[in-house]
Amino acid sequence: MMRRAWLVMVPFAMLAIPMPAIFAQDAGIVDAPVPLPDDVPAAATRDESLLSPRHFAGSVQLDYLATSERDARRVQELKGATIELSLKLSVDFNEHVSTSVKVCFACHGFETGMAFFDLRLRDELNVRVGRFTPAFGSFPVRHDPANHSTSDKPLPYDMGRMAHLEAWNEGVLPAPWVDNGIEINGLHFFGSTQLDYAAYAIGGPKGDSEGFDFDYKRSRSGEQYYVDNNSQPTVGARVSMTVDLAERVIATLGSSAMVGRYDAAARLGFAILGADVTLQVDKLFLRAEYLARWTQITVGDDPEARFKFGPGATGEYADFTLKDGFVVEAEQRLGRFDLIARWDGLRRWGNVLASSPLADYSRVLRYTTAAAYRLSGATRIKSSLELYDFTDFKTEVALHLGLAGGF
Repeated sequence: MMRRAWLVMVPFAMLAIPMPAIFAQDAGIVDAPVPLPDDVPAAATRDESLLSPRHFAGSVQLDYLATSERDARRVQELKGATIELSLKLSVDFNEHVSTSVKVCFACHGFETGMAFFDLRLRDELNVRVGRFTPAFGSFPVRHDPANHSTSDKPLPYDMGRMAHLEAWNEGVLPAPWVDNGIEINGLHFFGSTQLDYAAYAIGGPKGDSEGFDFDYKRSRSGEQYYVDNNSQPTVGARVSMTVDLAERVIATLGSSAMVGRYDAAARLGFAILGADVTLQVDKLFLRAEYLARWTQITVGDDPEARFKFGPGATGEYADFTLKDGFVVEAEQRLGRFDLIARWDGLRRWGNVLASSPLADYSRVLRYTTAAAYRLSGATRIKSSLELYDFTDFKTEVALHLGLAGGF
């Protein structure tokens, strides 16, 4: 039944075509409850008399995680208390030029989350240069812990919180993905329909000389000076459309793509595709998103010793792997409460290294129920109960309890 449910989900998600950042202004409701400035695209119009030249914002979340597996080494999960912090300063020089700098602290230590200039010629043409999160998918728009109602991220965008994260090597594209480069973006209104677009060239993911998968520590490490490892840019794009279907009913469709090479010799390629759809009906939000990544790998001179499984039906070892993931979520806001139900998952096809506990086909499904209570303003208590269903490991139960706030 699980396999059938997954097969039903994939074509549904692939029918989607992108999502913009903020889409509920007309209804008076915003998808991200307390959006930070980095989550908000250029506004359609600006009144300079209402703008302060400097803006400071931030968020902090303290989360405690307990699991049914007492030995944290077996689930490879960050049990106990962890903290996420982000601080951002933005400066508007004039109506055409602004700059933003952001630092964050989490399980990976202090990192530069952004440092860029925006050169805004008009609503339809903005040039972003520096270090930023390139436009890909729906969830990264609200990745900050103050902007979503659960303590952790959907599995396709997981960054260090899922069970057995080392075996899976995170999700499809961990959020936020931060990189150096240039992005051209903009928006245009066709009556009640809003069209958003973005195209970019960035350094891209990094991998070692073994060429088996992305190395996320290397990709984000400041010790590597945040520079590209192969001098060949990764390119990507996103298009989204938001439509007012009726009073307080808004739909958003989005699609994203990213392609490049990740090894130092620039021989191994990858491609990531994504599709998302969001439907807002008053204070009810229904979201679905699908990501898939094809990754080329190095077979090596001695594949029999390198890999866990033998060659395929052709007698040759495949030189690629495929990983995909999905998330389906419903969020209902009732006064001070946000109630969330989420179903997400990951799948992986292809050979694995000899030391890996995964099979040549592996799958994990996660079922989540969560609630968030607004204490005051942007401060919320978060709680969630998660059930992990693995093909390669025993079932795990996880409980999150946290406090998050934006300022």
